[in-house]
Parts: sequence; C-alpha cells; structure tokens
Amino acid sequence: MTTIKINTQKKLGKIKPMHAGGQPPIGGKNMNEFFHYMTEAGIPYSRLHDVNGAFGSNRFVDIPNIFRNFDADVDDPANYDFTFTDHLLKSIIDAGVEPYYRLGITIENQAYIKPYYTYPPKDYQKWARICEHIIRHYTEGWADGFNYNITYWEIWNEPEVQKEMMWCGTFEEYFELYDVAAKHLKACFGDKIKVGGYASCGFYAIAPKVKIDPETNLVGTIPPSEHEEKLMRFFYGFFDYIKKHNSPIDFFSWHSYADVSRVAVMDEWLHNELEILGYGGLETHLNEWDPYPKEFGTAHHSAEVAAMMLALQNGHTDICCIYDMRTNNAPYCPLFDIKTHKPIHAYYSMVAFNHLYRAGTQVAHECDNARLYAAAASDGKRSYLMLSNLTGEKQELNIEGVDLTDARWYILDQERLLSWSAPVKTMENNDVVLIEF
Repeated sequence: MTTIKINTQKKLGKIKPMHAGGQPPIGGKNMNEFFHYMTEAGIPYSRLHDVNGAFGSNRFVDIPNIFRNFDADVDDPANYDFTFTDHLLKSIIDAGVEPYYRLGITIENQAYIKPYYTYPPKDYQKWARICEHIIRHYTEGWADGFNYNITYWEIWNEPEVQKEMMWCGTFEEYFELYDVAAKHLKACFGDKIKVGGYASCGFYAIAPKVKIDPETNLVGTIPPSEHEEKLMRFFYGFFDYIKKHNSPIDFFSWHSYADVSRVAVMDEWLHNELEILGYGGLETHLNEWDPYPKEFGTAHHSAEVAAMMLALQNGHTDICCIYDMRTNNAPYCPLFDIKTHKPIHAYYSMVAFNHLYRAGTQVAHECDNARLYAAAASDGKRSYLMLSNLTGEKQELNIEGVDLTDARWYILDQERLLSWSAPVKTMENNDVVLIEF
C-alpha cells in the first residue's frame, strides 16, 4: 500500500511550467492546423530549435535563414527575411503559447560529411547585432515587426555535441561568442528579456547507468564515456569563463534523454553545483528531454513523462520543454501519432499536468513510496492530485487529509487516455491518475 497525505492549507509556491515543449506541431493547412492541440493542453512555451526539419527548413528561426548574407548591412531591414518566422510566431502566440527563441542554428546531423552553418560566426559582434535586430523585430516592432512578449532568448544550442553537428569551434570560441552576445543583448534590452544558454547536452556522468552482472547479480555502474566527460569539462569551462568575464546570464539550459530517476539526480546536482560556483538562484531549464523516446504511444512512456514533470516540480528546474511537439518524425515525436497526427499517450500526461498548472499553487503532500510520483495543487476552491506509478507493481492507494467523496477521477493507461473513471483504489504499474476534488 502507498499512503499519500495531502495538506491543501500548506502552500509551497507556484506550479512551474513543466509541460512546455519544443518546436510546435507544424503541419497541415497553413502549417498551423495542429496548433490547437497546444492550446487545449495549455502548453506554456514552445522552444524554437530544429524547427521544421534540417537547416530550419531554410526558412524558419535560424540566423542564416533570417539574415542570409552575413556580409550585408546589419542595420538595413531589407537584408532580413522574416516571412516564415513571422507566420510561425504569430501562429504560436495566437494559440496562447509563448515562443522560447533559440538564437543560432538547427542541428546538422550529417555534419560528418560536410558542416554548413556550425562554424563560429566570423564576426561575433556583428552576429550579436543581428540577434539584436531579430529581437527588436519581434518585441519592439522594428522592420514592420511586432510587440510580442518573448521572455527567453537562448544563445546557440549544444555547442559541445559530438561530431561537430552543432559547433565546429573550440570551447573557448563558444565561450567568447556567448560573452559578446549576452553583453550586447543585455546592454540593448536590460531586464526586458532574459538571455542564457548554453543548452548543454547534459550531465550523464553525474548519474551513470546502472548495470547488473548476470553471473553474480552484483549491481554496478557504467563508467562515463569520453563524450560524457567532455560535457563536464565544457560545463566547468563555461562557468569559469563567464565568471572571469562578468558575462550576464539569466538562465542556464540543459538537456537529458535519461529516465526520471537519473534526471532527478542531475537536477539536484546542478542546483548544488551552481551554488558552489556562485550562481545560486539562477533559473535552470531542462529544455530538451524525453525518456524512452522509442516507446511513445505506450503507458510506460506516458507514465515516465508524467513522472518527470512531477519530480522536477518537486525539484529545482524552473521550466521543462519536452523534445518535441512535432507530429511527423519518430523517435522525436512523443506527443503525436506520426501517421494520423493525433495525440497519443504522453500528450495526455501534459493535459493532466496542466490542471495543476491552472490551479496555480502547489500544496503539500507526502508519499511513502519514492517511485510513485505525486504533486498536488489548489486554487483555493478546487484542488488536484496527480500520480504516476513507476514502482513496477500494482499499488493500493491510501489518500489522507482530504475529502474525496465528490472527487472526479481520471486515468491514463494503455487503453484509457485520461478518461473519467470510478474512484481508483489501486494503480497498476505505469498508470497515471488525476484527481479533482
């Protein structure tokens, strides 16, 4: 039996936007036919990286797609092609979602054959001024632009990724680009925007995979790979550089495709390490994640997705953006069926979490089983409890501290997609349950 105690009178703070996503589900009529799914799930942010395929479809978001001739006059609006990105951002905002803008390039998965845009810009100051004009176009109306509220502007993505797929330069060249761009953008816009990066590949070395010796049944861990150790060197090098150069940073972004048990360790480590490095209180964003990406459309996958949001709501991460919200590209399409473009299991985990998010305030809970993930929220009138069972077995539920006589119960499992249910006395493994009371 698992006992969960709820105290709706003890307020813990805001429910965080754990159910944000990567690029929006571009497709269909006017390319925004499926954007209503973001609205219906209450998706708070859409991170604009890898938008619409290779090279940003040569039309969207990326610096080389907007400012096509790097040698052109940076102050002349005629040298910017905002057309498709304008259409994209308007559609996102019309769906009630805030864009989270990655300033940089789309990953080049075949860079080992030939990289095109992964080289460091030949003039860092000019690159920063191009970014400035993009921000002015979308937030200050420059060049027949808009006055959108776009908070987060991320400088590049995964500069330490393998095989030069994102960055052909050295560590120090990226550190310098970040320093130049961050200083310029903060000088231009101050606290009107938040600038950060570097969209780290992650910290797998901190939470290595577990292995079991088949002969002895002894449990051990797999030593970090050379690449995983490189990620750690880059992390420490970056913070050492920006501290010495007094580079501004409003948020730090990172990625992981590990499961919730490992990511929770990374989240705790990152929080503590930033304190040690002198960056305590810095916003942290897990803005690329998806556990078990080859299992989308299963109860296990939706339970892992739900558990990740619940664990990090109870942890330190400020924003999560699942990778991705596209509808047509496995295995990076965790929310939609790639043939029908209809929502699948994990999408309904996002819908369930949105009930907590709309309620607004997290309230206290205690759960005596660490692998049954939980969070509760209340708006003062209605309250919600969300549960995800990753214990590996059926759990009898004992919920204390609240009256569930008139509660509404919803269940997400292999057959039911957050469907109304009679009161749930037991949760099967991989079940997700939402209770409104």
